[in-house]
Amino acid sequence: MKAIVFDLDGTLIHSAPDLHAACNRMLADEGKPPQSLETVTGYIGNGVPRLVALAMQAAGIPESEHARLVGVFMRHYDADPATLTRPYPNLLPLLESLKARGHRLGLCTNKPEAPAREILRLLEMEDYFAALVGGDTLGVKKPDPAPLRQCLKLLGEETCLYVGDSEVDAETARRAGLPFALFTGGYRKKPVSELPHDFAFDDFAALGPWIESRAP
Repeated sequence: MKAIVFDLDGTLIHSAPDLHAACNRMLADEGKPPQSLETVTGYIGNGVPRLVALAMQAAGIPESEHARLVGVFMRHYDADPATLTRPYPNLLPLLESLKARGHRLGLCTNKPEAPAREILRLLEMEDYFAALVGGDTLGVKKPDPAPLRQCLKLLGEETCLYVGDSEVDAETARRAGLPFALFTGGYRKKPVSELPHDFAFDDFAALGPWIESRAP
């Protein structure tokens, strides 16, 4: 399959520590106690507004403060987005190999587009991807298939393998009618057996050979 589109948080990068830090700085501004890394990691997957909403709910902050606190969260996150965030092991060699073999690579994430691009720049990963669609690029987010289809359009392709780590990613691929590879080391909440997938892997060193095994 020529085109391969990836999710970002929990798939390409372990970003939970920096998201956790921004969340707790937001809560501290409101005089609320910090939440654990495990708790905040459980909020990841449906975009920043949903993460903030869940953190607010747990902290007892009124819903009326949501729009303001999304802005507070983003100010903290944008000020320090990659202190603790790192690519997963063996990811960069995989991306190098896929690009060298002529695969078109894209990114489809529920993270807002500008922070997603900045993370790729800071981690020196931006040159691998020919297209990027973020959570605010269109009027809808995953699991609506429209962002993934838009990414394919930008790549100039009609089909792809989608690679993600979560229930949201699995449902996005299902709705788009596209094959799905599940990275099991990310932020999913359900057992692997409950997520529809064509291939499951816990090490990016295993994904390249599987992709090439499917080549015509």
